[in-house]
Amino acid sequence: METLTEAQQELYDWLVEYINQHHYAPSIRQMMRAMNLKSPAPVQSRLDHLREKGYITWTDGKARTYRILRSPTETEPTSSVPILGAIAAGGLVEPYTDSVEKLDLANTLPPKTFALRVIGDSMIDDHITDGDLVIMYPVAEPDKVKNGTIVAARVEGHGTTLKRFYRRSDRVILKPANVKYQPIEAPAEEVQLQGTLFGVWRNY
Repeated sequence: METLTEAQQELYDWLVEYINQHHYAPSIRQMMRAMNLKSPAPVQSRLDHLREKGYITWTDGKARTYRILRSPTETEPTSSVPILGAIAAGGLVEPYTDSVEKLDLANTLPPKTFALRVIGDSMIDDHITDGDLVIMYPVAEPDKVKNGTIVAARVEGHGTTLKRFYRRSDRVILKPANVKYQPIEAPAEEVQLQGTLFGVWRNY
């Protein structure tokens, strides 16, 4: 998971302690006082970065809905997983016994990848569902992102979303993979591509 700046870490630690103690989220004004800030703008900026980095989330348009996505005591996963053989999705194969090789996660993930927790079902037809972790690769050259790529995009006035990316001249269309949702269309200069999809992690 992407590391935090000192200011972001300060707010995150305070949020964890506050929510654990009170069992509900604080207001922006309370966060301003706790961080000794006189304006809500720097608080909102830190909150936006915490959400982008997968540490917290909230329901847009509703106050006091901040939720912690990662426990401060959560440990990093092991860097390798044993591959114990093959499993059939059709007929049957011999059951596995001993480990034959290992999946080295440290070498599987490219440098600088980061994870985001999926909230909602707008990408369900692409087999990405609520609660999944999407592994994203940072976008170094936005102009080279191909149409149809699944991206994490920040749209001015809308927030951050996971959608399929399409560029049409000077406009960007972000298409969901669920017929219940409408595409988001915006001028290209109002869309910031934050990452392209590398993989999906799902716990059962």
